[in-house]
Amino acid sequence: MKRFLPALTVGLCLFAGVAMAQALSPQQIKDIVASPDRSAADRTNDLRRKPEQMLEFIGVRPGMVALDLSAAGGYTTELLARAIGPSGKVFGQSRPRNPNQPPPAPAAPEGNSNPTATKAPVATPPAAPRPSPVALAERDKALQGKAAPIAAVVQPFEEPVPADVAEAKLDLVTLMFNYHDLGFLGVDRGKMNAAVFRALKPGGIYVIADHAGRPGTGISESGTLHRIEEAFLRKEVEAAGFTFAAEGTFLSNPNDPKDKNTPDPPQPKDEFVLKFVKP
Repeated sequence: MKRFLPALTVGLCLFAGVAMAQALSPQQIKDIVASPDRSAADRTNDLRRKPEQMLEFIGVRPGMVALDLSAAGGYTTELLARAIGPSGKVFGQSRPRNPNQPPPAPAAPEGNSNPTATKAPVATPPAAPRPSPVALAERDKALQGKAAPIAAVVQPFEEPVPADVAEAKLDLVTLMFNYHDLGFLGVDRGKMNAAVFRALKPGGIYVIADHAGRPGTGISESGTLHRIEEAFLRKEVEAAGFTFAAEGTFLSNPNDPKDKNTPDPPQPKDEFVLKFVKP
């Protein structure tokens, strides 16, 4: 598959439906990532997530209305909110959880995609993660007045978009390193991608990043190696009507054999970032 650099200029006609300010400059993005009030945990996450390259690849613009699918603790959600600014809005989606029923679990825990990254020593075992809506509410409170408001959305992946923006109201949807999980979770991905397509404005952007799997594996290793075949994912998204726009290579690692969860010897997983556009 032909790869494109993250700085690839996509035809402006693709984004004609996103009528708003110009995309942030590299310096503006650098200043956002360097904001002194970002948490230590998020800065550690930066070591493997390369947020400056990611935000530039996405092409974030002030005033966007965005949805971060599978927002979890809100690392990406907050970055989008800071980049979009107070004139826009960011939704962070998580699926409903039954407190009396354990969530489906993968066959193997997810491996560290960058095991060589420096980490602070852990004095005590980490606490259970906060529910996504709680984490997003805390981020929104801390960011008030300095970023786009963040609204938590608790809806199934098959219907992930709030009703008031479900029909051509979004400028951007992101799904970071969790599309593969939809496999062992049994999510109807076709239905999800169709819902995202309906919710985006013409020219709206859908960006997905994930851990690369070997050719021919599809999504079969979602619960073991936590990988998905790039061509398989692209085919699923294009089937919903999206046009492929670009691929970022800033998280790629051609030395990863893609046959282990955390590669051995320790090295970053090969990861891809794909940008799709609603015609």
